[in-house]
Amino acid sequence: MAKDLHELLRSLRVWDPEVTDLPPFDPETAPAEPLSLFTDWFARAVAAGEREPHTMTLSTSDEEGLPDARIVMLHGADADGWAFATHATSRKGRQLAARPYAALTFYWPVLGRQVRVRGPVTSAPSEEAQADLHARSTGALAAALTGRQSEILSSAQDLARASEAAWEHAREHPTAASPTWTLYRLRPDEVEFFQGDARRRHARLRYRRGAGAWDREQLWP
Repeated sequence: MAKDLHELLRSLRVWDPEVTDLPPFDPETAPAEPLSLFTDWFARAVAAGEREPHTMTLSTSDEEGLPDARIVMLHGADADGWAFATHATSRKGRQLAARPYAALTFYWPVLGRQVRVRGPVTSAPSEEAQADLHARSTGALAAALTGRQSEILSSAQDLARASEAAWEHAREHPTAASPTWTLYRLRPDEVEFFQGDARRRHARLRYRRGAGAWDREQLWP
C-alpha cells in the first residue's frame, strides 16, 4: 500500500499547464496595504474558475499550545479583519477562547497562488453573528441549529433525528437564533502573498502591520 501511494504521488504534477495559468506578479507594483491586493486576487481566482475560492484553512492552537487546523468558509474581509463563523462551544471556538490568535491560509491552484493571514481574533457582537447566519442558506441555519459541534456522536440515527428537527425549525423560523453561533474576525498582523513561477522563482510579498502603515518586504521562495 505504501509503495502504491509513493508511485501515485510521483505521478502527480503541481500546476499542470493544462489546468493552471501562472500569471506574472511584480511585488514592486503591489498596493500599500494588503486588503486591496487580497480583494483583487480573490476576484481573479473566481474569474479563473477556482472551485470554492472562499474556503480556507483556519489554524489555531489548543490550551497546551498544540496546533490544530481545519477548512472553514470566509464570510468577509474588510478594515475590521477577515471573518469566519462557528459555534463558540466547538473545538475551534474553545481554542480561540483560550488562545485568541489564529492563521488563515488560502490556496488557489488554478493560478498558483497562496495567501497567508495571521493575527489576533475577536468575537463580533451577537446580533452581527445572527444577522450573518440569517443571510446564509436554510441549510446553514439548520446546521447551526443542530448544534453540538465537536461533541461525541453516539449514532448516525441521533444525528439524523436532530438534523431533521433543525431543518424543520429553520424552514418554519428563518430568523431563529442559534445562541452559540459566533462571528469571529481576525485582524491581521501579517499577510503574505505567494505567486508560483514555472521556473520555481516564486514571488513572495509579506505585509507586516507597523505603527501607522504596513511594512512590505519580499521573501526568498
